[in-house]
Amino acid sequence: MPPIPIPKKKMIVYIDSWNFYYGSLNNRGLGFKWLNIESWLQKLFPNNDIQKIKFFTAKSSGKYDPTKPVRQEMFFRALRTLPNLEIIEGAFLFKRKSILTIHGTRVEADIPEEKGTDVNLAVHLVNDAHNKKFETAVIVSNDSDFAEAVKIVTQELQIEVGILSPFKRSSRELCKHATFVRKVRQGAIKSSQFLDNLTDVTGNFSKPLSW
Repeated sequence: MPPIPIPKKKMIVYIDSWNFYYGSLNNRGLGFKWLNIESWLQKLFPNNDIQKIKFFTAKSSGKYDPTKPVRQEMFFRALRTLPNLEIIEGAFLFKRKSILTIHGTRVEADIPEEKGTDVNLAVHLVNDAHNKKFETAVIVSNDSDFAEAVKIVTQELQIEVGILSPFKRSSRELCKHATFVRKVRQGAIKSSQFLDNLTDVTGNFSKPLSW
């Protein structure tokens, strides 16, 4: 008789988009930002049944670069072609701060701060765990603010939570409560890009030229 296949564990992936972007996608040259997240995750976790990908983000204001929201919206359109991916938005607020320039002088500037994303991700993680929506969760982030939520799920609810760290150095506070820790690797990202030209319900659109 053929061997009985082992059922795949149900998984939900929670992506801290800005932490992921600045840790693994930005400043890496062409061929990284137009990422098909579903294809990428399936390469990383072939033995899991990825039920849902939750992408936590906020829309850029375009205050300092008016073309940035256009590029971001093209990427959001690409992500919305993935049936298992949900975009959950927070917001950017500008806060006046005194910053030190490279010339050693201090100036007042409006610095954008992302609000809501961390709280949204932590709440979704704990709520989904309580409702037994996954057997394994993965957080794509290196932010220690998620440590308490991870601790609740792994220690109190006894459910697996893995960390997929976008940065070379992983947060000790976050990782000490995780079931497993892995690093984001460039090779899998490079081989998991969307096609340059895509189609959704509103028509055709293309990868931003600078990406």
